[in-house]
Amino acid sequence: MRLFKQESILEIWYKHKNQQYRLSKTWKICTFSGGLGPKKAEGDGKSPEGFYVTQRNLLNPNSNYHLAFNIGYPNAYDRSKGYTGSYIMIHGKCVSIGCYAMTDKGIEEIYALVSQALSSGQTQVPIHIFPFKMHTANMKKYQGSAHYAFWQELKPAYDIFQSQRRIPDINVHNQHYIVR
Repeated sequence: MRLFKQESILEIWYKHKNQQYRLSKTWKICTFSGGLGPKKAEGDGKSPEGFYVTQRNLLNPNSNYHLAFNIGYPNAYDRSKGYTGSYIMIHGKCVSIGCYAMTDKGIEEIYALVSQALSSGQTQVPIHIFPFKMHTANMKKYQGSAHYAFWQELKPAYDIFQSQRRIPDINVHNQHYIVR
């Protein structure tokens, strides 16, 4: 799963066995909070950027926001930076104070695909959240941002997936993402 804040889209990709990933479907993100840049603190009104995963125990079919699943914020990178926050979801109802909100119809489709993947043997579903599509023109457009150094850490994962259609190995070392 990939989200792009600037474009307000959520993509789900799939693959069969040893084939390359193919785009399943794209949805419009109804709303998210705080504009571009990473979430750093509980209550800052920001929606995260980075590399997350959801798993079976993070799905909530009884959410007050129709259906929901937790993205796993804070991840190891966020914790290494001392970032705080909890219960960051992708959910329905089209309202957000830090989550990624979809329409109810959209979350029904997304939730079903995530649930199906987790019921079919996947232990987790990767969620890559980017500020924008990280091609050369956008990187140049946003090079003056205070978040630019952080975004340069996200870009290798974007590039690997774009060119090789594989999910890169992502680790955290000395408060930085290491992407291979």
